[in-house]
Amino acid sequence: MKILVTGGAGFIGSAVVRHIINNSHDSVINIDKLTYAGNLESLKTIANNIRYTFEKIDICDRSELDRVFAQYQPDAVMHLAAESHVDRSITGPTDFIQTNIVGTYTLLEAVRQYWGQLEAERKVAFRFHHISTDEVYGDLPHPDEVAGQLPLFTERTAYAPSSPYSASKASSDHLVRAWHRTYGLPTIITNCSNNYGPYHFPEKLIPLVILNAIEGKQLPIYGKGDQIRDWLYVEDHARALYKVVTEGIVGETYNIGGHNEKKNIEVVKMICNILDEIQPKAIGSYSEQICYVTDRPGHDRRYAIDATKIAQELGWKPEETFSTGLHKTVTWYLKNEQWWQRVRSGKYQGIRLGLGEIK
Repeated sequence: MKILVTGGAGFIGSAVVRHIINNSHDSVINIDKLTYAGNLESLKTIANNIRYTFEKIDICDRSELDRVFAQYQPDAVMHLAAESHVDRSITGPTDFIQTNIVGTYTLLEAVRQYWGQLEAERKVAFRFHHISTDEVYGDLPHPDEVAGQLPLFTERTAYAPSSPYSASKASSDHLVRAWHRTYGLPTIITNCSNNYGPYHFPEKLIPLVILNAIEGKQLPIYGKGDQIRDWLYVEDHARALYKVVTEGIVGETYNIGGHNEKKNIEVVKMICNILDEIQPKAIGSYSEQICYVTDRPGHDRRYAIDATKIAQELGWKPEETFSTGLHKTVTWYLKNEQWWQRVRSGKYQGIRLGLGEIK
């Protein structure tokens, strides 16, 4: 197949591109605007492969989208291009509305025109795979609040987004479903839990903590650090996404989770323990750098995915435990200082909402 990937220079997108090139005979056309979080260095290992092509394109640019579809004639689209950082969406929601909603609409219309002109056999085989987040569901009851068995997000959970980011992703999900129902566009949606792993942009919790720790800076924890997330190793996610686009059923939604519910403070302490083991400080533990800061506005307390459907219907399950995946992640950052130093040189300076630069 020829697969067009939007946002293929981002964290999850680059993992998807690497997975396809390294584990299949398919070709990839990667289109990415290369905003602050897009990084072609995450694709250096496959950049010269004859089955890989890059085009610097904004998904809001309809004429460029039309050109790419006409030129490359893809058999499937995997749509990952999105603004994704909750803190940034709170301080500046405009980019999230533009990229996540207007961009998805523009892409859907370009795809609809292209798909409508395909010959019958290719038209039936074509897929539009929209990659979304579990944050569209809002949050779940916290074990501190209720007793007994706790609910999980399923594919039938009602949408209740909390932040401008999650609201914009919820809107894009609704657009994709509407284009399937109204126009018959062969779409599939996936909603994933929190990803982590190599090449993760250092504004997110895990890479930020790793880098702050080894640089002797504070490790900021929102509130009490009791917010719970379900963590999914990014390479497990990439495998799941490829399985969905090649084997998934049109019109269906699949939730993808790592079966790893952890409180944020647990995650930070696990990172400190790993660093204490493989790169110990001269005196004391990295955990001594932990500090607590004012909580994020509207902070969801718990996310947790029920990934039963994708396991039963497509045979996918994560290969990494949180312990093994986190150990691989910490080790990768220690061995790849050149990558993250370049990322942080001018594009990102360690800013989190309300904190300014973390010392």
